[in-house]
Amino acid sequence: MQKLKVTNDFDQIVNGRRSIKLYDPTVKISREEMSEIIAQASRAPSSINLQPWRFLVIDSEEGKEKLLPLASFNSNQVKTSSAVIAIFGDLNNFDYAKEIFGKAVELGYMPAEVKEMQLNYFTPLFEGISKEQMKDTVMLDSGLVAMQLMLVARSYGYDTNPIGGYDKEQIAEVFGMDKERYVPVMLISIGKGVNEGYPSYRLPVETITTWS
Repeated sequence: MQKLKVTNDFDQIVNGRRSIKLYDPTVKISREEMSEIIAQASRAPSSINLQPWRFLVIDSEEGKEKLLPLASFNSNQVKTSSAVIAIFGDLNNFDYAKEIFGKAVELGYMPAEVKEMQLNYFTPLFEGISKEQMKDTVMLDSGLVAMQLMLVARSYGYDTNPIGGYDKEQIAEVFGMDKERYVPVMLISIGKGVNEGYPSYRLPVETITTWS
């Protein structure tokens, strides 16, 4: 029986991704290239394809000055990275359902009757869902897009570091966003690391997996 092999490219992307604490501050990522990275990352799966993730790209000196007091334990990443991407979950994501399903019909991805069936089924469901239930959903979906963004960034030759230690209570308001609507998920710094970072031990498959 032939043994399956991971492609070299994928292996390099996954094994080459390390959490970087210090970046080369001279390296800048253009907004065009950053938009490409975000577009690729946004192909991640989400609940009924509602794509509840929202990205705040902090790449200006002014933006980083706003962020620094909120992420003081990660100041090196903020100061030296090309950008810090704040990922939020949009609790009002169903507002885009008609646009998403309508465009899917227009592009030939979905029959019109399926669109109507889904809207008729999910509209009352989402109207009755609690804020906590919606938060659980957008956090899960946004976690998927965050990991995909880090892998895509690596395929573009950039390093990343996920950051959970920051002031989640204030970040939305500091950047002029509605804190009742947008739930902070994580920060991801991105740029060119000045070193390769440190490898980390992973628990073996037999420790983390149960077969049934």
